[in-house]
Amino acid sequence: MADRPVQHGAAASPHDAGRSAAPWAVPGVDHGGELLLVEDDAGDALLVSEVLSDSGMPYDVVWRKTLTEAKAYLAGRVGAVCVLLDLHLPDTQGLVAVRQVLDISPDAAIVVLTGLTESEAGLSAVAAGAQDFLAKDRLDAEQLGRAIRYALQRKQVERAGAELQVGRLRAQENARLERGLLPTPLLRDDGCVIASRYSPGRDHALLGGDFYDVVQTADGTLHAVIGDVSGHGAAEAALGVCLRVAWRAAVLSGCVGTAQIRLLEEILTAERAADVVFATLTTLRLGPAREELTVIRAGHPGLLLRHREGLRLYEPPAGPALGLLAGQASWPETALATAGVEAVTVFTDGLFEGVTAPRNRLGEEGLLALARGHLGLRSRAFVDAVVDDVIELTAPYGGLADDVAVLDIAWTGPR
Repeated sequence: MADRPVQHGAAASPHDAGRSAAPWAVPGVDHGGELLLVEDDAGDALLVSEVLSDSGMPYDVVWRKTLTEAKAYLAGRVGAVCVLLDLHLPDTQGLVAVRQVLDISPDAAIVVLTGLTESEAGLSAVAAGAQDFLAKDRLDAEQLGRAIRYALQRKQVERAGAELQVGRLRAQENARLERGLLPTPLLRDDGCVIASRYSPGRDHALLGGDFYDVVQTADGTLHAVIGDVSGHGAAEAALGVCLRVAWRAAVLSGCVGTAQIRLLEEILTAERAADVVFATLTTLRLGPAREELTVIRAGHPGLLLRHREGLRLYEPPAGPALGLLAGQASWPETALATAGVEAVTVFTDGLFEGVTAPRNRLGEEGLLALARGHLGLRSRAFVDAVVDDVIELTAPYGGLADDVAVLDIAWTGPR
C-alpha cells in the first residue's frame, strides 16, 4: 500500500511562528509528520483519522492493515514515530505485535487500541513495552491527543533513562580501566617518596593510553616506567594496561635494560589494533645506593631533575618509539650520577602540548619555567601545583590537548 495519508491533521499557519507552543506540544519531541495506524478495519481507521483531525495535532495518518505492512514501513524510517496499534490483526494476535514493532523500531511510541472489555490486554501491552492504551469504542479528540502526547513523552523519558544507564555503565568501566592504568607502587622500604597524577584530556572520554608504574626489587633497586600509547580510545587504553603489566612482570623476573624494551615492543606489535599504533616510554633504574640513575628513552619527552641548585630539563640520548621500527630499533642506556640530585619527575607530552596563548603551545621550556616557580614544594604538592597551573593556562584555549600522566620520585639517600 502507498504511503498516501488517510487524513491530514491541522497544519500550522505561518502566522503561528512567533506564538507560544501549542497545547499538544511535547518538549524535546519533533512534532508533525506521520503517525502510523495499524488497523485492519477500514471503518475504525477512518474513525481514528477523523478524531485525530479534530484533536488539532499536526499528524498525517499512514494506514497499514497488517503487521507485515507496518514493519515494512517502519524498516525504512529513522528516529521516533508514534504507532497506534490494534492487537487483533490478520497476521498476528495480542502482545506479539507490540514486541515485533519494538524489535524493528525501538524508538517507536506505541498506543494500543483495544475493545471495551480488553482493559487487561491493554495493561499487559503497556507492561510489554507500549506507552498507553485506548478503547476504540470510546475514542474522542481530547483523549486521543492526550494519549499521543503522553506516549511520546514517556518514550522520550524512557530513551533518556536508557542513555543515562549507558553513561553510568561506561563510567563504571572507565573507573575499572583507570584502576588498571594507575597502579599502586610496589615499594619495599621508605627510602623513596612516590607521587603521581593522571588527568584526562577530554571530559566524558575514555582514558587514553598513558601509563606508569614503580617497582622496587628485593636488592633495593627502584624501577619506574612512564609511557604513552598513541590514540585516545578504549583499544589504546587497554594496550597501555597491557604494557604496564608486562613491564612489571619483566622487572620482577629480572628482565631490565634494552632487553626489556625489546620485549615491550614485541608485545606492542602483537597486541596493537593497527600497524600505525606506537608507544613512547621512559624507564628509570635507581640503584640501591641512590648514586646512579639509568635512563632509557624510546621517543619520549625528557625529564625534570631537581638538585640543590634548582631544576633542569634532562634529555639523554633516545631511540625511536616502540612499534615504529619493529625489530630493527636500538635504545641507548644512559647512566647519570645522582650526586646532588634529590628527585626526578617524568611526564607524558600532554603536560606541555596544550595551547597557552594564540598560536603558542607551552612546550618543554615553558613547562620548565613554570615548574621552577614551585621549587619550594616537594613530591605530591609539586606535582599538583604544576599540573594545576597547566590546566589553568590551557583552559581559555580548550584545556589539555591530551591525557597527562606525571610521576615524581624523590629520595633521601642510600638504602
